Amino acid sequence: MIDVEAHLTDTKTYSFPSEHRGEVMPGNPVHGMWVRMTVDQDMLIVACEAVSDHTPFSVCTGATPAFANLAGLTIGAGFNRAVNERVGGVLGCTHLREVLAQMATVAFQTMWPIRRRQQKEQHRAEASGAPRKRPPLLGTCHAYAPNSPVVRQRWPEWSDLAEKPSEVATPERALEKAP
Repeated sequence: MIDVEAHLTDTKTYSFPSEHRGEVMPGNPVHGMWVRMTVDQDMLIVACEAVSDHTPFSVCTGATPAFANLAGLTIGAGFNRAVNERVGGVLGCTHLREVLAQMATVAFQTMWPIRRRQQKEQHRAEASGAPRKRPPLLGTCHAYAPNSPVVRQRWPEWSDLAEKPSEVATPERALEKAP
């Protein structure tokens, strides 16, 4: 398992009155928040906790316990929607909720070497005739698009170009097809 932590701080260059904190001076945090997610190698959130050290209103800290409800979610397709169902709107905090998408990306990238090792073990199993599973990164970004040269090199059997390498998308070809 891994822990992914994020810290959000925002400040102003001017002072402003706060009913909760009195006069907030330039450079003092308006928000000072932390989130920690514990994720297993299957990208399952095992635990999540949030803390708000600085908030614009005293009631803001009441949103942090809800982030424990993210335990049990899997980082992957539909993650942001599932996060909004559990801590969206009045259930949570916009600032804390929005940092979760970046944390999910960090978790995915951090866990990649472990998952890659598992893929290599799977490749060894292929020699015994076991079918190769669809790569989890396939289709998650431009580089891992099914028609990408990266996919063609790493996973040729999953590439849309496996049979037709001449159809690789290039800026020139996009212009040729433009009306």
